[in-house]
Amino acid sequence: MTKLRRPSPRLLALAIAALLPCTALAQSEAAQSETASAEATPPEAPPAAGQPAQETPPVEPQRTTAEPVTLGAVQVTAERRAEDIQDVPMAITTVDGEKLQVLTAGGDDIRLLSGRLPSLNIESSYGRSFPRFYVRGLGNSDFDLNASQPVSLVYDDVVQENPILKGFPMFDMDSVEMYRGPQGTLFGRNSPAGVIRFSSARPQQEFGGYGRISYGSYGTANVEGALTGALSQTVSARFSLLHQRRENWVDNTNNGPGDDLEGYRDTAARLQFLFNPSETFEALANVHMRKLDGTARVFRAGAIAPGSNDIADGIERDKVSVDAANEQNLSQVGASLRMRWDLGRTTLHSITGYESVTDYYSRGDIDGGSIYTFPPDQPNEALFPAESADGLPSHRQLSQEFRLESNEWGRFDWQAGLFWFDEKIDIDSFSYDGFGGPQNGYARQHQDNTAWAVFASGDYDVSESFSLRGGLRYTKDEKDFVAERVQGPFGSGPIAPISVSPSDDDVSWDLSAIYKVSDATNVYARVARGFRAPSVQGRLMFADASLPADELVTVGKTETVLSWEAGIKSQLWDNRVRLGFALFRYTVDDQQLTAVGGEANIARLVNADKVDGQGAELDLEAYLTPNLLVTLGASYNDTKIDDPNLAVIGCALDLCQVRNPPATGTVRTDDFLIDGNPLPQAPKHVYNFTARYGIPLGEGELFAYTDWAHRSEASFFLYDSVSFRSQPTTEGGLRVGYNWSDGDYELALFGRNITDEVTAVSGIDFNNLTGMLNEPRTWGLEFSAKF
Repeated sequence: MTKLRRPSPRLLALAIAALLPCTALAQSEAAQSETASAEATPPEAPPAAGQPAQETPPVEPQRTTAEPVTLGAVQVTAERRAEDIQDVPMAITTVDGEKLQVLTAGGDDIRLLSGRLPSLNIESSYGRSFPRFYVRGLGNSDFDLNASQPVSLVYDDVVQENPILKGFPMFDMDSVEMYRGPQGTLFGRNSPAGVIRFSSARPQQEFGGYGRISYGSYGTANVEGALTGALSQTVSARFSLLHQRRENWVDNTNNGPGDDLEGYRDTAARLQFLFNPSETFEALANVHMRKLDGTARVFRAGAIAPGSNDIADGIERDKVSVDAANEQNLSQVGASLRMRWDLGRTTLHSITGYESVTDYYSRGDIDGGSIYTFPPDQPNEALFPAESADGLPSHRQLSQEFRLESNEWGRFDWQAGLFWFDEKIDIDSFSYDGFGGPQNGYARQHQDNTAWAVFASGDYDVSESFSLRGGLRYTKDEKDFVAERVQGPFGSGPIAPISVSPSDDDVSWDLSAIYKVSDATNVYARVARGFRAPSVQGRLMFADASLPADELVTVGKTETVLSWEAGIKSQLWDNRVRLGFALFRYTVDDQQLTAVGGEANIARLVNADKVDGQGAELDLEAYLTPNLLVTLGASYNDTKIDDPNLAVIGCALDLCQVRNPPATGTVRTDDFLIDGNPLPQAPKHVYNFTARYGIPLGEGELFAYTDWAHRSEASFFLYDSVSFRSQPTTEGGLRVGYNWSDGDYELALFGRNITDEVTAVSGIDFNNLTGMLNEPRTWGLEFSAKF
């Protein structure tokens, strides 16, 4: 068994050096950039109000010195209208088509965005399903299938509330946009941290499409494509398909030689029909599905070295020793209908959404080992066997929105609407005895959640240089929840049904101002209030039946956030540089936090009196020469729990060395006070960098593209420990290829995590120093074509 070593800084230097020859050539072209910028065309004007943004092709065309080197306008819909990103008074980051192609070539799931955008972290203890999002440090580490999150994900204008829905793959995308800070006015409840918005490419009348196919390490294959065209003069269609697979590449040494784990088959498809009989009406129907078959997340007992947060000696990426079954299956379907009526001075929008997880089951070895000792202090050792599974036998979500907006009313424009949401979910939890052994525990949950809202917002041009915006939203949210344990593991008894029905109503609002300092520079300020509705944690499988009902099923009361933000947006150097910089500060009252695991192996919701956060964010994009495009994203997030009486359970046997003071006078003797701690999974520093250089060659372009993401250390849990804290991580990618025929065809070699960084990204604390590792290094070849 060999020790995994952190990559040498020399490897990182060598990877970056791969672009240095390109940079040297770039310097000789600097003079050409001045001439090219003078001939550049101005950015496109945004679409008229109520009209969809222009489709962004999935693959950018090649760049040559004959083309303009200026940055065109970026259209976003943060205010539910298509606008230039420079004119929207909030921190926004977008991801273009080429960057998505680079990041997704290796078959990674939605977690690939983690660290690739400022202030964004994403992790999961379920693998390719159930991503957990954190923006500006705000998130929810709860692993229950009923968990709510303060980061809202909106896919094709339909909110994806359940965490399983949030894992739907990105493919054939028109745009990816991230709005930071409370978004409760126009995007509803449960978005106090921000919104991530995905928009699929729309059907077109003109026949066309694209295809991508890649193959790489571990038998990883990625196939993606789309076909669009007219069915009649008024109807067009678009069919999109994604298939990703990886062979099992991790050997469970406990059952003999042969690879058993970490493989998957993930398929998603989308069919859209656009009916556009006149300029005043259109209807866009969307049907989509996903089918995932593979293995659940691999947990590794003793992966973290005692007394530190280093990877333990003897841990190898491609080997593990577990004594439990491992599988994961997911089936998901959904549909939406978006309609728009142009009524002259106003436009009416209707958005109807349906989402359903028709089948979900995930089973794994939670202790992550096969040897049971006291105390455990080596890889593959744990206190006791723990094998469990979770499933969604039934889930469906319905939503409806009506929104009326003005059409260029001069100095004042507005929009107002109604929103309705209804979700029903059943959750099964199972416990098993031994490697594929018999079931020894069963618990279930059911929840009905309904919500409705009324909202309005407006913007007023005080002058040609100064504008004000504001909005209000009233929301009513109600839940009916019941949980019971039918069969208790390890000889524990059942728990009778426990019912709770939390409800609340709240008002979200925002007010912002933007001032045009010059034609190229805007400054803005924004204050916003958001909230997250009450949520429930009723995971009873391993709970102590002697506890009172309100300790077994916990309710997180409404949390509210007040956020202040100020920033600058500018296009410099004759539109060759785009800059966005923001400073922010927020206070969350009664923040819902999940105390996960600990020595008692339970999950419960708690509310912190206050949580404070502050920081800064930078988005930079620049053509340094006509053929060298670089981007830089950076963020600093300082979070702090402000509650002198809040205590949570620490890790088992203090294996992780908790650094917080023990609580006194509490029911449990293993509680620790967490006042002053940062939020979990909230790295202070997040940096990302990309560079693309292209050289005209023959009838096409030879190019190199590199991307890097860095995250500083972050705690896994609410308490502060020596071991359950991630190490600073830097992961990079490299892509070298050739495109031709005006960029319609491309062949490229790619690598992901090219320095083979190995680090723990999350942990389990009730049994041993169990950890989950980041994605391995992969290499591959990709071919793409547009037609």
